[in-house]
Amino acid sequence: MKKSAFLFPGQGSQATGMGKSFVEHSQTAAQMLEAAGDALKIDMANLLFEPNDLLEQTRYTQPAILLVSMMAYRLFKEQIPDAPAFALGHSLGEFSALACVDAMDWLEAVKLVHLRGDLMQKACEGIDAGMMVVLGVADEDVEAICQEARDSGKKVWPANYNADGQIVIAGIKSDLQSIEEALKAAKARRVMLLNMSVASHCPLLEPAVAPLTEALEKVLRDSFAAPVVSNVTAKAYNSKAEALDLLGRQLVSPVLYKQSIRDNDDLVDRYIEFGHGGVLKGLNRRTTKKPTLVVSDYDSLNATLETLAGEG
Repeated sequence: MKKSAFLFPGQGSQATGMGKSFVEHSQTAAQMLEAAGDALKIDMANLLFEPNDLLEQTRYTQPAILLVSMMAYRLFKEQIPDAPAFALGHSLGEFSALACVDAMDWLEAVKLVHLRGDLMQKACEGIDAGMMVVLGVADEDVEAICQEARDSGKKVWPANYNADGQIVIAGIKSDLQSIEEALKAAKARRVMLLNMSVASHCPLLEPAVAPLTEALEKVLRDSFAAPVVSNVTAKAYNSKAEALDLLGRQLVSPVLYKQSIRDNDDLVDRYIEFGHGGVLKGLNRRTTKKPTLVVSDYDSLNATLETLAGEG
């Protein structure tokens, strides 16, 4: 039997209307939407399905993305209950991965990433933090440019290693803008400041680590249905103690996404991404030759189920 890794996207995959087809076609998804709204005291239908400003605020973005990922996963699991070889999420997607392997309840995960987003926003209040994507520059060149900037007192760090030639850096916006010319001189195809008011996965989030770890202690279980690959180490873990350490460190450490795919690729035959947009499928094309199936709406759920059924 072919082995699958289950993938879960992070911030940046959100869009108005995500999850709507799940809710329209599934009572399970409709009940999840209602439960998440009750838990957070938020009109989740309005947040997800109607144009609004809240969906771009990280304290709301994170639970919205996780909820849609878990809808996708739950509807898939109703048809195919098999555990993955491993689960992997990008940034907040690691919390979706933990819920997928029953290391925490999905609704507790929704509440937890709402808190996580709130802590991240508070850590960055008043410091004009941001993130910037860089395309076409080797990792070591980006790292060297960031190090040189930090040596001169600037606050910029590599934050997301997404694929070869695609890296995101985080820090103070003015400091990020100050290294644009150096990145362009290194032959960057594109340098673009993202529409974000937080600096994820860098030391600026240190104030969020202790309160997030305290909240995690209360909801994590010490049993995993399958291993989860850490964003921090690109290695698998399967215990509460490891999760507490790694998820705290994840806030202030870069996301090793491409390394996670590359280093664990031999363990699986395919990847299945649960959540809106197929963002990770796009990244995977540049890292692995193995296929990535997507469950992003009701139609793609059925298409993925048909593909798997066709394998016999």
